Formats: sequence, structure tokens, C-alpha cells
Amino acid sequence: MKLQQLLSMTRRCDADFRLIADGDRIAVGLSGGKDSVALLCALASYRKFCPAKFELCAVTIDPGAGADFAPMIELCKQLDVPYHIVKTEIAPIVFEARKEKNPCSLCAKMRRGALDNKLNEIGYNVLALGHNADDTVETFLLGVIFEGRLNALAPSSYLDRSGIKLIRPLLYVREKETAAFVRDNGLPTVKNPCPADGKTKREDMKGVIEYMNGIAPFAFARLHAAIMHPERNNLNK
Repeated sequence: MKLQQLLSMTRRCDADFRLIADGDRIAVGLSGGKDSVALLCALASYRKFCPAKFELCAVTIDPGAGADFAPMIELCKQLDVPYHIVKTEIAPIVFEARKEKNPCSLCAKMRRGALDNKLNEIGYNVLALGHNADDTVETFLLGVIFEGRLNALAPSSYLDRSGIKLIRPLLYVREKETAAFVRDNGLPTVKNPCPADGKTKREDMKGVIEYMNGIAPFAFARLHAAIMHPERNNLNK
């Protein structure tokens, strides 16, 4: 996948949901996975011609699980993006001290809290996360099946307690497309050291989607359109 294709979908998401405003200071939550790497590259290029002028940096929350973020340091240098690594003890707390059986929720809350604190510290008002089209459909299915409620990842939201705006510019991009972008452009990633990686309910939803697409090849596309299209739902309002 070429950068121009990724930029096209990023720009469309920005235009449809007015994600970026003039003067925004945007921090990409850079985990080192393919989605956050693709998002960083897209926004680093988009800042050159986006109608709204914005500043950009990257922030990594190091959970203390032994990951090596040296490849991200080099990538940010190449992209001319300031980079911040926040060292934490999230992994030892979640897996050793608390011994959580379902660690994802607590881990996500602690990582978000660390991100919010860092953005406030460095004076950035927008947090950009690399959630993709697959993530929003999986989140919708998780809410329906396990919680009995309709829920979706909003393209943008405002966090009152931290005063930070959250944006998700890749919600039109498939997971396989971010993987292709990283692969085709020889970009580095950081292996996820989390013991729960690949063993979550979200992974189960990938199987559900694959099954539905086997019955109706257009199932994913229709689900995604129903969630994202502002005239077909009120999930993003």
C-alpha cells in the first residue's frame, strides 16, 4: 500500500468528522504496532498540506514489559517528529501485583491515564490513536454480544477531566491495509510483549467477522458503513 492511498483515507476521515483544527498540537499514541506506525507516517505527511496547520509529536507508554523502542526513536528522527517515551510499571502491576485474569481493561485505563498526563505536561491538546476500521466493527460486536448495548469508537471525542481531544484518523482504513503499508514501505514495528496478546475477546470477534463474511462477502463493509455513516445511525453523535 502506498502512502498516497493511506493519506487519501486519512484526509477523508478528517474532512468527514472535522478531526483537526488550526493550531492543534497533536500527539500520536505510538505503541510501535503497525496501526500506530501507519498513523504516525500519515500525519507526518498530512501536516505538509492539511488545511489546518498543526504540530505533531509521538508519545510511547512503556509498560515495563521489556519492549525495545529503539526502532521508534529512529523512525521519529526520520520523520522529524519529536518523540517522548514514558516509562511505567503498568505490566508488573497488572500481571504480577494484581494478577488480573482479564487484564486488558485495567491496562488500557492505566495507559490512557499515562498518555493524558504526558500530553498535559508537554502542552499538547489532541491525542491521535491508531484504531482502524476493523477495530470499530469489533468494538461494535463486543458491545452487542457481551454488554447488550450499541457502542462504537467515535472518530473524535472530548475528555472533560483531562481537557484533551481524542481523534481516530484511521477509521476508514482496514487492518490489512495498515499491515500492507508497513510491509510495503519497510517500516519498523515493535513486537507486543503483552502475555495476553492474541488471546482476547477482540481476537474472537475477528473470527466472528470472518464467519459472517463467509456467509455474505459484503458483511464487514455493510457493518462498517452502518456504524460510520452519520445518516444511518447515532452511534457517533
